[in-house]
Amino acid sequence: MSKLPVSGTSAWRFLRILCVVLCYVDGQPTEAAAQKLSMLHAQGPTIVDASNRPVVLRGINVGGWLLQESYILKTDSLDSQARIQQALLRTMPETAVEEFYRQFRAGFITKADIDFIAKQGFNCVRLPFHYDLFLTAAQRRIRTRAMQNPVNLNAYVQALSTWYDQKQLFTDSKNLEGFRITDDVLNWCAANNLYVILDLHAAPGGQGTDRNISDCLVPLDLWKRRDAKGRLIYQDITVRLWEKLSARYKNDARVAMYDFINEPNGMTAANGLAGDNSELNVLYSRLIDAVRAQDDQHLLLLEGNGYGNEYTNLTPDKLRSKDKRNLVYNAHRYWCPNTSTATDPNPNQINLIRNLAAFRDQWQVPVWVGETGENSNEWFSAAVQELNARSIGWCHWTHKRIEGATSLLRVPAYGSLLTPQGRAALLRNSEFRNCTVNKDVIAALMQPTGPPRPFAAHTLPGTIQASDYDLGRNGSAYYDTYAARTDFANHTPTNLGDAYRNDGVDIQEVTEASSKSFAVSHMAAGEWLNYTVTIPQNGTFLLQARLLNTTTTPTKLLLRLNSKSVVGTITAEPTPGWQTVSAGTATLPAGTHTLQLYVEQPGAVVHWLRLAPPGPAMPSGQ
Repeated sequence: MSKLPVSGTSAWRFLRILCVVLCYVDGQPTEAAAQKLSMLHAQGPTIVDASNRPVVLRGINVGGWLLQESYILKTDSLDSQARIQQALLRTMPETAVEEFYRQFRAGFITKADIDFIAKQGFNCVRLPFHYDLFLTAAQRRIRTRAMQNPVNLNAYVQALSTWYDQKQLFTDSKNLEGFRITDDVLNWCAANNLYVILDLHAAPGGQGTDRNISDCLVPLDLWKRRDAKGRLIYQDITVRLWEKLSARYKNDARVAMYDFINEPNGMTAANGLAGDNSELNVLYSRLIDAVRAQDDQHLLLLEGNGYGNEYTNLTPDKLRSKDKRNLVYNAHRYWCPNTSTATDPNPNQINLIRNLAAFRDQWQVPVWVGETGENSNEWFSAAVQELNARSIGWCHWTHKRIEGATSLLRVPAYGSLLTPQGRAALLRNSEFRNCTVNKDVIAALMQPTGPPRPFAAHTLPGTIQASDYDLGRNGSAYYDTYAARTDFANHTPTNLGDAYRNDGVDIQEVTEASSKSFAVSHMAAGEWLNYTVTIPQNGTFLLQARLLNTTTTPTKLLLRLNSKSVVGTITAEPTPGWQTVSAGTATLPAGTHTLQLYVEQPGAVVHWLRLAPPGPAMPSGQ
């Protein structure tokens, strides 16, 4: 980046200050935008900065923002953004739908979200976006017509061809929403010393069969659709879009990587394609050449077939492009084992950690886990522990979602997106200030090997909510027989109650005395929960538990101090309804201790534990 000459005159001092304050001049980054970050590049299998210091990118995806995925919004029956829009258009004029989306994009992710991500210790943000944000409003209207009625698809394709030939695509960088939002994110991230990965999440035409991911009008059209001139027009448009992005950001050190195409999938012979990734090879080689032709040396992230993981005929020796510099190979890791011994017989299938590291070492290229998550805290910790040990970066999916237990932030439920009240509630609830922090998820990601830590402060005498057990790993803060999903075909949730926390512990919402809270349920024999407690002074305590017996036989729970001595036994007969059970008294020493609730005979749903001074019985409710 060129700098203003140093001068002693006030005019030059003023101009230099002005240039530092501004983030962009004619679409190019200034000193203020990139002064803390340097351009990244590949040095063999390692990502390094301009001083050749290794950089391991550990970050967060901001999914569900610039492309709505139905499960993130809890609109699963609507399947994809296009179907959500179609449903909205049945009851609202198009201008109102556009305004709703403008408001949604303005509030779902803001600088407050980026500031929060940085404060947790992450160093990058992956920005998944829809290509239609780089269309003008008039161009998007024609796409909307095709989305509403397939008979309009040919007209949209013909319009795209015309715009492409007349160079009318992606040109208005000052007004196109895609550029404006990207610039905002880059500014917010630079203020926090965070890198940004630009991710084309919904590519023109659709990169796979999964509409929820690509928001395609017709599955796999990126690879199949030809215009009247016989061109694979969506591929031409994808190249044109990356040319425009490269022209704007080629000197921008805040951008860590270009993620060309998110999760290609379904590229099989059964779906009318070669089945050997040759179509991906052709397009990736075109994209590499197009970016490098502009003297853009950014890292380029390639994603394999099969949701970003399979690289047959995409290894560096097979790529048609002759320029193999600064390539990074991606993996998306969900619902698979985290052990270092698990392996896939296909060395080009790299979502398993052993294959991932072997691929990196064989081809001497950096690898990066662009998406991972959607599991339990125990799985998160095991995954990042193994990846961190191998200096492989990763990016958690995702930052926030509606009633989400696996994201950093949980957005309150809002009702129906198809009602004015529901839409207003969604806009309000998804604001950063109205979200709940999932501190257990953050602890699992950022402290995977640390000792257990208090989830809540427990001072005795007092009441301990059963669901407020310590933060930490399975076998350390708690023990549950099923704490992580490692088989993609097994959809059994680790938390059978699907409430409050994201561990293997099963937690359900309960209502007592007209107040909603949480209770631990489905406890098997041998499972246990630990609670860090502080006892200011030696004392004798009355031990109580509020629970529900869901069986026809007595349940039996043990209270242990520091995993050794049993200080109380809680036995509950099969009585209908909630009951408060006394476990006698115990004399406990002052200090900080671990109180453990151990399941000897299962069947209890436990709401709370209470250690109170001996005397008149305390109320049995909340």
